[in-house]
Amino acid sequence: MAEQKTVSKTEKVGEVVSTKMQKTIVVQVSRRVPHPLYKRIVKKHKKFYAHDETGMAHVGDVVRIAECRPMSKLKRWNLEEVIRRSALVGAAKPSDLDVKI
Repeated sequence: MAEQKTVSKTEKVGEVVSTKMQKTIVVQVSRRVPHPLYKRIVKKHKKFYAHDETGMAHVGDVVRIAECRPMSKLKRWNLEEVIRRSALVGAAKPSDLDVKI
């Protein structure tokens, strides 16, 4: 029998910073690394474009993304799950909040 290689996909956890595109979210992943010369811990962050087929992620959510095949020029990640929902209230109209005017 031929051996099967199990390739583990790279996963990252980050915060959704934009959902303005259709079926695409922008996820900012932060990491803490020591400065090469001064050895002080600094925060670095990078943005990744991820595919969100159902549109379930919103701005401020903490999500897990996994590496996948290239879907476009920038999009090489796929939304796996929403870990934590944001606490932002997205009410558009006063009627949504049951407020009498």
